[in-house]
Amino acid sequence: MLDNAIRRVSARVDPAGWFAASASVARNAACNPAAVAAATGRLAVGLAQIPPDAVRVAVGASIQPPAPGDARFRDPAWQDNPAYYAVLRSYLCARSYVDSLVDAGTADSFTAAKARQLAHLLLDVAAPTNNPVTNPEVLTRAIATGGKSLARGTSYLVEDVVRRGGRPKRTDDTAFTVGENMAATPGRVVFRNDLIELIQYAPQTEQVHATPLLACPPWINKFYIMDIGPGRSFVEWAIRHGRTVFLISYRNPDESMSGVGFDDYLTDGVTAAMDVVGDITGASKIDLVGLCLGGAMASIAAGYLAAAGDDRLGTLTLANTLLDYSNPGDLGLLTDAETLAKIDIVMRRAGYLDGADMAQTFDLLRANDLIFRYWVSRWMLGEEPQSFDLLAWNEDSTRMPASMHSAYLHTLYGENQLALGRFTIAGRTISLGDVGGDVYIVGALDDHIVPWQSSYAGAVLFGGDVRFVLSNGGHIAGIVNPPGKKTWVEACSEPDGRAPSGLPADPSVWRESAERRSVSWWEDWATWSQQRAGDLQAPPPMGSKQHPAIGTAPGTYVFT
Repeated sequence: MLDNAIRRVSARVDPAGWFAASASVARNAACNPAAVAAATGRLAVGLAQIPPDAVRVAVGASIQPPAPGDARFRDPAWQDNPAYYAVLRSYLCARSYVDSLVDAGTADSFTAAKARQLAHLLLDVAAPTNNPVTNPEVLTRAIATGGKSLARGTSYLVEDVVRRGGRPKRTDDTAFTVGENMAATPGRVVFRNDLIELIQYAPQTEQVHATPLLACPPWINKFYIMDIGPGRSFVEWAIRHGRTVFLISYRNPDESMSGVGFDDYLTDGVTAAMDVVGDITGASKIDLVGLCLGGAMASIAAGYLAAAGDDRLGTLTLANTLLDYSNPGDLGLLTDAETLAKIDIVMRRAGYLDGADMAQTFDLLRANDLIFRYWVSRWMLGEEPQSFDLLAWNEDSTRMPASMHSAYLHTLYGENQLALGRFTIAGRTISLGDVGGDVYIVGALDDHIVPWQSSYAGAVLFGGDVRFVLSNGGHIAGIVNPPGKKTWVEACSEPDGRAPSGLPADPSVWRESAERRSVSWWEDWATWSQQRAGDLQAPPPMGSKQHPAIGTAPGTYVFT
């Protein structure tokens, strides 16, 4: 009983195991005095070099920028002002010293990496840019406005503490309305059960390809990342390129759904939606496109259909999707067995994992971009947040059912069963190698949730022809990739989209042979997809006798 109580307290206080890992590293470092002394000596040398270098800055001598490439220190004062230069150099010395201490206390690489993750987070909190006294941009703005910027920032800080639990407001939430300028592509809800609503979008071309497209979004957030807004909507793009598009909208779970499992997300989610799509369109094949966790579910559905001898699947498209969890990036440090056990404790109490908790975890992985930059802009510079659709969508978080999420984390992140061919769902053990259709997989170069190399590792698991494309952007922005001056893809095949029959096992080998083209992956995918989507014909009806339209898009579940 005492052990259980300790586990519950630990789950609340240190769910990620950061403090325990840091304590272990500190104990090991204490047993390695030689390495600690060497690190301390390097610190002393580094600090001693700062005064003469600051003098060189003061007299205008040329000196190497102290933190090139770090956007936090882009203000010229960090290089041109001797005082700010000295502050920054001292901070960088401290950061290097902490890394050396972690190295000195390393007994195993995983514990050290977790301790380093916490150390870097705390160092980022303590960065001189996060202090109004040591941030030249803040002081310059305060002087220019007669202190009004600091007064506004203080009022925003109080507002965020009172209304948002201390989280800075990052976007103008009055600029976007779901159903008006977000999730605004015209369509009808043609099916609803306790887990999903299925939206059928209205055609926007006189003819459409025979094979319909079913979009499988992640249920970590609302579906409309795939329909973010006019001109930036993947759904809209597909429709305008002659596709009949259906999309799953998941219900936001509450405590009544605590027992909903991974099997339910297959049988009441993807395959139930495929049944409806087949009934409405009469098509013999259905293409699936999935994003992130929705891509994992689409891949699992593909493996399940193959194991069942069900040949309804046409092509499979995956964006920023993790299938081989042997190298899951930063999230790998938060999905070890001990941490997952703590997450289970938290979920059992409520019946679900709260969306705010999950959003906070993702924010902490990129704290400088998603947290601390808004400390500065909002609380110190007194700036109103700009309107940004991706941040507005990101704020619209959802919960995760305890049973499903526990199974997902343990079987995939914890045991990598899908890549190993051991994953069982709805009574069938599936292998992605049995999926023999054509597959299109896109990874994003700057994705911190699904590193592109890990996305590539999933591509080699399939048995059919696979086209892998590397695009610009990160995990969230990777799906929102309309054609533009800054978009590009790297791929190994000709622009007509024909892919080789196999991929090299090593992603670096693939990239050496890939060619960069100044197009969006949307454009590349449209060519690839249309070649495999069947003949052009008149659009199918909106709904059917068995599945009539029961509401307008974006439906009702998106508002829960």
